[in-house]
Amino acid sequence: MRPQFVHLRCLCGLLAAVALAACGTDTSRFDPLTDALTPLSGVGAETQAMYAAVPDGDITVPAVPPEYLSEDKARQLVDYATSEPTGTIIVDPYARRLYHVQDGGKAMRYSVAVGEAGYGFSGTARVAYVRKWPGWTPTQNMIRREPEKFQQYAGGVEGGLENPLGARALYLYRGGRDTFYRIHGTPSPWTIGHQASSGCIRMFNQDVIHLAERVENGARVVVLTEAQSNAGNTVGL
Repeated sequence: MRPQFVHLRCLCGLLAAVALAACGTDTSRFDPLTDALTPLSGVGAETQAMYAAVPDGDITVPAVPPEYLSEDKARQLVDYATSEPTGTIIVDPYARRLYHVQDGGKAMRYSVAVGEAGYGFSGTARVAYVRKWPGWTPTQNMIRREPEKFQQYAGGVEGGLENPLGARALYLYRGGRDTFYRIHGTPSPWTIGHQASSGCIRMFNQDVIHLAERVENGARVVVLTEAQSNAGNTVGL
């Protein structure tokens, strides 16, 4: 079945006068050839295996190249002090982390990339639904602003390895309304851990698959403000 096209936008603040930005692939603010990346040394076999190629239906997710990995970026169970219930997703865009709260004062921690729009929403929401290999369509705003880049995609892009939303997308609603804030995969693994995308919250494809398999529709999501960043005293286990 062909993936459903979904018109995607991310909130860029709550002001009506501010244009909405889309979850996209603009990585012009980050140059993987010149920006510092974690060296190969220090990346263990277990971490590389965690981010190895993985079959996902008819698509095989490519391995994350070791040069874009580090032990700190790898998903891991950590101590996490929070009053939020088990199953809650906590997004800390300022620390470029996402936490999935577990029992016993623990959380699964993931590294993320955050675009400018990722800072434009805070507070609580719910996961309305998850899409596997979702389609993507640029907004009219994007097409008007950069027709040379986005006009060719006006009819939509089917889900797949080159799609900006990657292997999964979590769609967040608040009060029954779409927030246009997404947690999603990416075909650009070098952006993870950086303020590098124009979209919302990006994850390694392996990580967003891992998260999506463990999140239920209706799960609570908390997006922290800068003042709340790093509030959950974490220690890797």
